[in-house]
Amino acid sequence: MKTFCSVWLLLSLVELSPAPPVSQEPPLACTGAPGHAPQSETAEDMASTGDLEPTHYPARRAATVALHYLNTHHGSPFRVFGLQQVHKASAEDVAAGGRKYKLDFSVTDWASGSEGPALRCSADVLFPQAERHSGPEVQLHCEALQQLNRTAQEEHAFYQRYISPESAISARDIPDSYGNVSEEMQPFWRLARVAASFIMLRESSENTEFNMAQVASVTQQGSREEQLMLEFVVLLHDFPSQEIIQWKLLASWSPDRGVRVLQTEWQPRCPHATKPPN
Repeated sequence: MKTFCSVWLLLSLVELSPAPPVSQEPPLACTGAPGHAPQSETAEDMASTGDLEPTHYPARRAATVALHYLNTHHGSPFRVFGLQQVHKASAEDVAAGGRKYKLDFSVTDWASGSEGPALRCSADVLFPQAERHSGPEVQLHCEALQQLNRTAQEEHAFYQRYISPESAISARDIPDSYGNVSEEMQPFWRLARVAASFIMLRESSENTEFNMAQVASVTQQGSREEQLMLEFVVLLHDFPSQEIIQWKLLASWSPDRGVRVLQTEWQPRCPHATKPPN
């Protein structure tokens, strides 16, 4: 419970801090402690087809899935995207089963802070209807994505610094209980956010909206095949259920090969939990 209270306090403080955004909503304990309750969502909202209200959950959840997809393909220690606004959204039932969302939205690069330009994106997000959960299918296009400032020089310097065993790092609670992320830890926080996007994309459904609340720990492992190897324990916040979900993952990164997630392990934090919430 101490960990959950710390994370809730942490994200409340982040809202008042000029530090880079860590999560879009404040998380709560897995049993649903008091806090910012989500807007009520009616069955009519969930069953709606045609044009959707961009500020309502169905549109925002689908856009968040597209955001996770974007970060898995273009995120790095010096680039991670956040959702700025959903401009237009529509939904349709598909003949094969499931629901497809068409989205027009904008994102910003959190690593660039307030100086970074907003990118306009369009996406199709399909939530398949199946007996066994399968992640959503995403088709995404973002304007001017290739025109963003290149981070090659920063990435190369970061890689050369930490590829050596003598520079191996280990840290906990990023950000700390005051919402602060040190300059040295910011690239590792972004790497964790990108790596967590692989899990959040895979686990997403029409009933979830995941964001990373905190990096509980990061431990650098021995390098393999000229890749930085990092073990993260991350706390994910599912806004509709107000649950905090803990995952351990092993990720690799290099400037040439980008971020890859090699292993994932769900770590239940509630005694009654038997499988990852979905």
